[in-house]
Amino acid sequence: FAGLSLYFEDGHDDLDDFGFDDYGSECDGIRITAFLDAGQDNLTPLGRLEKYAFSENVFNRQIVARGLLDVLREFSDNENDFISVMETVARMSEDGEPTVRAELMEQVPNIAMFLHESQPNFPAAFSRYLVPIVVRYLTDPNNQVRKTSQAALLVLLEQGLICKGDMETKVCPVLLDLTEPSSDDDYKIEAVAIMCKLVTMLSKDTVEHLLLLRFCELCSDARLFQVRKVCAANFGEFCSIVGQDATEKLLMSKFFDLCSDSLWGIRKACAECFMIVSNSTSPGVRRTKLSPLFISLISDQSRWVRQAAFQSLGRFISTFANPSSTGLYFKEDGTLLEVPRCPFDRLGLGFDSGGALWLALCCRDSPLSIESDSTHTPPRGRHEVQERNNNPPTNNEETEQTDENFNSFHYWRPPLPDISEELEMLKDQVPLQNQTAGIKEGEKEEMVVLEDGEMAGLKPVTSSQIQKVLDCLQPHMDDPDAQAQVQVLSAALKAAQQERQSEDTEGQSESQPPEDGNGEPDEEFSQNGGTAEEEQTPNQPPQQTTDSAPIEELKETENVIPQQLLDQYLSMTDPARAQTVDTEIAKHCAFSLPGVALTLGQQNWHCLKDTYETLATDVQWKVRRTLAFSIHELAVILGDQLTAADLVPIFNGFLKDLDEVRIGVLKHLYDFLKLLHAEKRREYLYQLQEFMVTDNSRNWRFRYELAEQLILIIELYSHYDVYDYLRQIALTLCSDKVSEVRWISYKLVVEILQKMYACGAHDLGLNFINELIVRFCHCPKWVGRQAFAFICQAIVEEDCMPMDQFAQHLLPSLLSLSSDPVANVRVLVAKALRQSVMEKAYFKEPGSAYSDELEETVMALQADKDRDVRFFASQDSNMALMDTAALI
Repeated sequence: FAGLSLYFEDGHDDLDDFGFDDYGSECDGIRITAFLDAGQDNLTPLGRLEKYAFSENVFNRQIVARGLLDVLREFSDNENDFISVMETVARMSEDGEPTVRAELMEQVPNIAMFLHESQPNFPAAFSRYLVPIVVRYLTDPNNQVRKTSQAALLVLLEQGLICKGDMETKVCPVLLDLTEPSSDDDYKIEAVAIMCKLVTMLSKDTVEHLLLLRFCELCSDARLFQVRKVCAANFGEFCSIVGQDATEKLLMSKFFDLCSDSLWGIRKACAECFMIVSNSTSPGVRRTKLSPLFISLISDQSRWVRQAAFQSLGRFISTFANPSSTGLYFKEDGTLLEVPRCPFDRLGLGFDSGGALWLALCCRDSPLSIESDSTHTPPRGRHEVQERNNNPPTNNEETEQTDENFNSFHYWRPPLPDISEELEMLKDQVPLQNQTAGIKEGEKEEMVVLEDGEMAGLKPVTSSQIQKVLDCLQPHMDDPDAQAQVQVLSAALKAAQQERQSEDTEGQSESQPPEDGNGEPDEEFSQNGGTAEEEQTPNQPPQQTTDSAPIEELKETENVIPQQLLDQYLSMTDPARAQTVDTEIAKHCAFSLPGVALTLGQQNWHCLKDTYETLATDVQWKVRRTLAFSIHELAVILGDQLTAADLVPIFNGFLKDLDEVRIGVLKHLYDFLKLLHAEKRREYLYQLQEFMVTDNSRNWRFRYELAEQLILIIELYSHYDVYDYLRQIALTLCSDKVSEVRWISYKLVVEILQKMYACGAHDLGLNFINELIVRFCHCPKWVGRQAFAFICQAIVEEDCMPMDQFAQHLLPSLLSLSSDPVANVRVLVAKALRQSVMEKAYFKEPGSAYSDELEETVMALQADKDRDVRFFASQDSNMALMDTAALI
């Protein structure tokens, strides 16, 4: 908080409101604390403060209230005087004039910040004197005073100036009193609103202990619909604060009542906060209770409720996403990243049951018998294996860095070492019988086979390994997914123990041949020496009928999200929806589509493909623009194969669309192109030139964005492609009419030159340098010559090329500009030489062939007739660099 100024500058209009009319224009410089100055009354400053603070003139009391912060600063050196001032403030708070009380309350946040900064000297002044004033004003009979105190209370909480004890003992009790059933209606409505705003700034314990039960009562207020509406609008905040248990036990029933309220405004508020409520519930409640409730809101009789529900539909579906099953998660900044996974995951040791269960987490120290096929490994997994094999950790620092970045939300423990290649070699060299024979007898008896829908082979896992997973999950029991996994593991462990008991009883009878119905031994078994099952290959997949495939796909989708939600989402592209629900419903569908695709996963993309294509050809450019801005995120979700098949054609269509749509593609051009294969990516080299043409030539920000993206795109192409295609675009942008576009393009030129020399293409780099000299150094316009000086400085600072090459090919041309007739050109030459070139060790060597010439040039610039040139030529390189943008 900035302190109030001691003087009113241009404050005549404000002073008129407080009775300064008679003072005329001379009031413009009046000092608020002028009444403390010595006068003819022979009173002390404290005496004069008392005199004006309780004057019969309302205007005098308003001036004192307005200048309280400055008064406290005046007396902050003496503790006794300071306490006297605070006691005067406490008495002023009881002033009978509402304008004085409102003026006093407006200064409370500033005074609180001052006291916070001076807390070592006045530790309890704020809690003792000001907090009671704020709390008392919450029940003030004047509406303006109450509003001011509510605003001040929120500011104090946002800044963390009110301690937890004051909140629990002073603020919350007043709010609870104001929300009593017998409280005044106006006070009650205001108290509910302030309580709902406070809840996001309080701790979970404080909310549960003091406010939660009262909030539940207010949600059922039958007399005041305003109270129920405020509760519905802030229901999500309460759920996110109190957590899953309290939400499901206490708040869920209230939420059902609000969703079926007789007023459409309350139901609409519930639809708007549905996603936050869903995030605070378990997957089971979300599927079995919230989904049918949301369907009822979508089919509500009120159009406004249906509109809000459809706008929240995609966000609600996104709450069904599980990072462990989708393989992706969002960071706090919105970046979509891949969840780090254990290498055993790619061998198929996991199975899904309400959340991904990866048994290999516990198998670091125990032997494991694995039977897998390479075809079962996802392509992404093989990429990860190659990357880890090509980049093994070389020291302990990398391991320490991994531990520092550990987050239990992403995985339960650091990634395990990849032994997939050793396992494959073991499978090829040793038969299955020998592999299982290598396991200890005790562990072999504990083997239990867990079936995975995605794997055709068997995956033996011991019950001891399951127990280890349970031990690993115990510290994470707060996580709903962990709870679900513990339930599944417990069932698996129980089954393993039963299996072990059954094996003990059947072990003796395995050597005896099976009998037929008459009790005689089976002749076929006796002749073949085994059962018919032993004759089958162990990896033979079960036979399935083709008719069951669509049913299986439907079940797979149903396991992710309820089918009704998906059907309603897919119907958002129906033209009839635009007439009966919302004219912009297609835009909301496009906005939430990446979240829905993330929830469904790659395997269910076919459910959304037609909807995405329909949206991509929508007649409203706002819909297509929304898709264009998110197509790079969707490409990350779908992977390279689906991107190439389904997204690339739509991406190509966006490239030829309106500028409002093309800018969405352009802003994330690099992010999309880097996901494509090199062959497919090369096709866009021919289309980059099309971005130079816009519907409106004055849309210079479009070209500026193109230059920024090209700086990133350079790394995606070879130096030959950069020279043949991107070089010409960069030079064209360097001649743009808008200076902002030109200067970002100069940086692009530097990056291209650095690419040439980094790849060893010195011949191409030399050709490019010669082109720069002709185009810029010998440019008839001074802007081009100035650009050459800037490019030379950037080349030196970025070490784009060896300094001997720079001295040979660029330095002579740069020195020739030191005598340019335009001062702005000489300024940048002086800056480049003094701040960059002469600081390089190559030019500081005693035997350097260019040191003498550089010194002579700098000395000439130091004697230049222009003072700006002299300044930059004489500037110490260790000084802070001055911005020369004003000279450009």
